[in-house]
Amino acid sequence: MHKNPIAAIASPRGAGGVGIIRASGSDLIGLAKALLGAEPKPRYAHYLVLKDAHQQQIDQVLLLFFRAPASFTGEDVLELHCHGGSRVTQLVLNRVMELGAPDGMKLAEPGEFSLRAFLNGKIDLVQAEAIADLINAQSDASLRGANLSLQGLFSEQINQLIDQITQLRILVESTLDFPEEEIEFIEAANAKQRLEKIMNDLEQIIKISSQGKILRDGIRLALVGPPNVGKSSLLNTLVGEERAIVTPIAGTTRDRIIENISIDGIPVHVIDTAGIRESNDVVEQIGVAQTWDEIAKADIVLLIHDATQGPETNFADIKTMVRERVHSGAHILDVMNKLDLLESPQAACLNTGGESKEVFISAKTGEGIKQLQETILHLAGWEGNAEGGIYTARSRHLRAIVLAKEHLQKAMAHGFGGNRALELFAEELHCAQNDLGEITGKLLPDDLLGKIFSEFCIGK
Repeated sequence: MHKNPIAAIASPRGAGGVGIIRASGSDLIGLAKALLGAEPKPRYAHYLVLKDAHQQQIDQVLLLFFRAPASFTGEDVLELHCHGGSRVTQLVLNRVMELGAPDGMKLAEPGEFSLRAFLNGKIDLVQAEAIADLINAQSDASLRGANLSLQGLFSEQINQLIDQITQLRILVESTLDFPEEEIEFIEAANAKQRLEKIMNDLEQIIKISSQGKILRDGIRLALVGPPNVGKSSLLNTLVGEERAIVTPIAGTTRDRIIENISIDGIPVHVIDTAGIRESNDVVEQIGVAQTWDEIAKADIVLLIHDATQGPETNFADIKTMVRERVHSGAHILDVMNKLDLLESPQAACLNTGGESKEVFISAKTGEGIKQLQETILHLAGWEGNAEGGIYTARSRHLRAIVLAKEHLQKAMAHGFGGNRALELFAEELHCAQNDLGEITGKLLPDDLLGKIFSEFCIGK
């Protein structure tokens, strides 16, 4: 399915200074000659005037040719750099498709260039995903993390772990034919200590990968509470500009407002929601329904209170409903707002006693905002920079690592528990090895591979 040459617009659509059309295939020298009128010099920028089939000028372009295997995909790669613009880039692509038609040129699927690079051994799956993370990075920290993954730091650690498990498997499986001596041989080879080291190394990878997932996905933060408690004011303060309308009139916010910010380099998706209350207004009812949807998706719910008011009559009911709707890993933080209006202002503080979590702030003056930001990162599990840097990681990576951990724990029980069963010990090591192999793509079902690359942009 990947034998036909492919082509696509590789630059963002719309007006711009430069547009790029990319093609990849097993033999594109003929296409390059048809475009240039001569054989291209690899890795050299050739200037040409591109014309259509009727010899009408399309644009002045630069042609670059990368001969296999010294290219991104490992195949011949051809790039045409033209003036940016939806119409001109489309016409250039059309001409490439026309001239490449004898070889079965087809439009590239999303992520197909990166998929071919993976299939041709130019990059592993973690590095391919890091390319998408690099493109979609929302902060300097996530950009650095994506670069570390692209450079192979994550893959190197996983591969080292796989190698350690492989060596231990060889040791264990080589003893299975000698049942009288297997226990002594396993003990003499320090198999238990070697497994303990593997498990300790895996724990470090879990820790860094958990941080990397936060770095990649960010934190989904929902601002929730009754009308007129300062949710929109807090949104504006966190964003640093007036993004939401603020008035003394309760129920001003009818629709959710989503803004992306960065706290200490961590992407945070802030959602201002409609105030929760009973209403006969159909529009407001829709807004409240959206609020409950956002609560269910949030990593952290900031439950905003008006600090100038006594305990709201219905706030306990709201908090109970919020607790019923958040997902199992989410956190609820009580935020006491309007500190500036209190007659005897309290020092902003975090109460960590028992299960209570409270932060006192003033969205108007900014008092307590810094502590609120620190608390958000703490609740999300962010611990700051790790030794050697933090690479970006995905949910599927963490799932595979956790499964590998479970198999290693079972291996420890079978190998060194009360009832030793070295056959099961070896099998659990094999399962752990397979789980880790899925991360880099060494052992991955084709349907999952297709799903991963379908999330990439076209032309990448």
